[in-house]
Amino acid sequence: MNHRRQLAAVLATVVMCASVLFYTYGRGLAARSVPGQLSDKDYWQLVEDFSEPNGYFRSDNLLSNENTFQHVIPALQSKLPADGVYLGVGPEQNFTYIAALKPRLAFIVDIRRGNMNLQLLYKAFMELSRDRAEFLSRLFARPRPPALSEKTSVEELIDAYELAAPSEELYHRYLQEATDHLTKAHRFTLTADDLRGIEYVYNAFFKAGPDLNYSFSGFPFGGGGGFRFPTYAVLMTERDGAGQHRSYLATEENYRAVADMERRNAIIAITGDFAGPKALRAVGRYLKAHDATVTAIYTSNVEQYLFQSDTNWKKYYANIATLPIDARSTFIRSVSNRGYSPGPNGPRAQTRLCSVADLLQAFNRGQITGYYDVIAMSK
Repeated sequence: MNHRRQLAAVLATVVMCASVLFYTYGRGLAARSVPGQLSDKDYWQLVEDFSEPNGYFRSDNLLSNENTFQHVIPALQSKLPADGVYLGVGPEQNFTYIAALKPRLAFIVDIRRGNMNLQLLYKAFMELSRDRAEFLSRLFARPRPPALSEKTSVEELIDAYELAAPSEELYHRYLQEATDHLTKAHRFTLTADDLRGIEYVYNAFFKAGPDLNYSFSGFPFGGGGGFRFPTYAVLMTERDGAGQHRSYLATEENYRAVADMERRNAIIAITGDFAGPKALRAVGRYLKAHDATVTAIYTSNVEQYLFQSDTNWKKYYANIATLPIDARSTFIRSVSNRGYSPGPNGPRAQTRLCSVADLLQAFNRGQITGYYDVIAMSK
């Protein structure tokens, strides 16, 4: 009897110790795991701490110019796990990838602070809008057409706003609401230049509406040389290679997935040069400290420009090497068809995928000497 009591006491002690260890270890994991939500203070601290000085690019890039960027989404979804970390560059195409991949956290890094201002305008409008229709009313400063619902197709949604007339009254009201939301509700310490930048961005959306395209603020619609860049309307109603709509506005579910991340401060736009000394490395340190893995890196065609310098592309891949990745981590890049086009009626660029680990191994072995080596590894 005494032996049984002693054994029970020992077992109770073991269970208690195991519980303490589990609690302590579990708290440690929870404390270090990548956050799915950030406070306003923590969010803005990351923006300020990770950002580099404003850099230059030859255009404002208010809109993507990549027609086929949705084509790789099925392959990405079959390969990459949800709840990873997404890293991207540029404007709205990031939202479509985010809606498809459902990361826990996303960083959008762009050399222009203007892109950060654009992302903040999107953030404000998404957080203030109940659904896609209300969001587009704010984005284009046009009254919401009647009979739009959560089940409205993306084509009908865009068509309705193409027919709606822009409103000066709504433009000023929504701009003020966005500014107040960012500076008073979130208490982000935006500079006077930031506020002017947000107004500049919004003015383009107000004037062009769904006809906004990549070249809006650079030169007349069409992009020169007889080529017309795709408009916002075209990009939102594009399909993947199998004919399925996948844009972030294609369904209410897609839109809400992105808007929810915005409300959780889980899409962090920072100013940084991919070849710069700070931004990407700061992101890497932060993610490693939180036991996170970067699952997707959307580069657009930034690498094409980095290879125009003898050193910038090397600095860029050295920066990428500081990010926490695994065997599934994937580059998503846009590759121009110029010079090896499938034909005059084909897309101006193709979106291709590449293993991050494989490319870094090739880089370390000295097998990457030019941009075409990167293209050759992209399928």
